[in-house]
Amino acid sequence: MTATRIAVGAAGEDYHVVVGSGVLAELPGLVGARAEQVAVIHPEGLTAIVHPVAGALKAAGYTVHTMAVPDGEAAKDAAVAAGLWARLGEAGFTRSDAVVGVGGGATTDLAGFIAATWLRGVRGVLVPTTLLAMVDAAVGGKTGINTAQGKNLVGAFSPPAGVLCDLATLPTVPTADYIGGLAEIIKAGFIADPVVLDLVEDDPAGATRPEGRHTRELIERAIAVKAEVVSADLRESHRREILNYGHTLGHAIERAEDYRFRHGYAVSIGMVFAAELARLDGRIGEATVARHRSILASVGLPTTYAAEAWPQLKAAMRVDKKARGATLRFVVLDGIGEPAILAGPGGGLLDSAYAAVSGGTPAP
Repeated sequence: MTATRIAVGAAGEDYHVVVGSGVLAELPGLVGARAEQVAVIHPEGLTAIVHPVAGALKAAGYTVHTMAVPDGEAAKDAAVAAGLWARLGEAGFTRSDAVVGVGGGATTDLAGFIAATWLRGVRGVLVPTTLLAMVDAAVGGKTGINTAQGKNLVGAFSPPAGVLCDLATLPTVPTADYIGGLAEIIKAGFIADPVVLDLVEDDPAGATRPEGRHTRELIERAIAVKAEVVSADLRESHRREILNYGHTLGHAIERAEDYRFRHGYAVSIGMVFAAELARLDGRIGEATVARHRSILASVGLPTTYAAEAWPQLKAAMRVDKKARGATLRFVVLDGIGEPAILAGPGGGLLDSAYAAVSGGTPAP
């Protein structure tokens, strides 16, 4: 299958996202000729995919160090990062060497952070192996780890040298995780590319499977949306904020669930909440809110959350990265493909929007 190359502008550090099936041979070219050593950071449970990655790098002449980290969000921890820095130091990694992150979004976030911080920045290449990582986490140069106070509060903007999305890895993704990744694809449809929504509505069952007839187009369209936005705003000073559609409440849900709740599932609920906010603020009609619910539900994503969780979620949103001082900011829609910012909505508006998401009256 011919690889597709999607360019991402990064303030002089432009790179490509390579998309295709069986494209592992592209990896050494992304790592570059200067590196002698490559650290391959991967989840403990991903050895079957890591072996061919390490093999391709060794065949190209690199000295490869495989470094396993915990699965999922447990990897995005300061202690895990410190352990990786220690291993790089012990191996004598220099600024000409490289870091390759292989795995889901948590691993690519961590690997990108390690590449950004070791010796103040070394070459990093990301090989996302889940749908969520391919269309979201691995693209854009946002790296980070979590703290007890919230998700991704410590990190750096650091563009990778390249991203390799080998679609051949997707059949290994558990169905629930794959469906979680669809939330970020659907988000791209709501904020920028309505064709994505049409494709999902045309074949919702196919959208939930790697072999679906629209799968590659959905992935490439979602990546293209993120690439265009990131190219215009690397450091999230203006336009890039629209990529956080559904994320303010979504991140609060993840924190409340101690990061055991899938990111895409939380964002799905967050998008319905944002749609309800926009409706209550007079920006969109009930039909657009209903379309949110129907598309998300059609692929198995949740659209409601517990009413009694509202006080905890409201408190968690106060430390969201998009807040400005005490002012909460939400990405909302003025229409399909027309994102906007709603700053400082009143408590009554927030309560009413959450009541619509919870299906009842939130606890005081």
